[in-house]
Amino acid sequence: MLRQHGHEPLPVNPAYREVLGSDCYSKINEVPPPVDTVTVYLGKRRSDPLIDQITSAGPRRIILNPGAENDALADAARKRGIEVVEGCTLVMLTIGTF
Repeated sequence: MLRQHGHEPLPVNPAYREVLGSDCYSKINEVPPPVDTVTVYLGKRRSDPLIDQITSAGPRRIILNPGAENDALADAARKRGIEVVEGCTLVMLTIGTF
């Protein structure tokens, strides 16, 4: 859906080399800058260890999708001047608020 709306997603997941035809990065700090938006789908237990990695990537914005809410990540991001949005990426794309 991101592609359908003119965005080029760069997947990050250490378990995959490729996702839907795109090279998959094992860590977010491997993604070439600039990083505009990080869309998080991981629950707090899995995203807590990634807080420094996510915020160090310096994205303009982090979207915490339903089930991925994480106050510690949101606080760390805001301290670095990163916008934090709690919302569904797919809904945001559909209604034009992405």
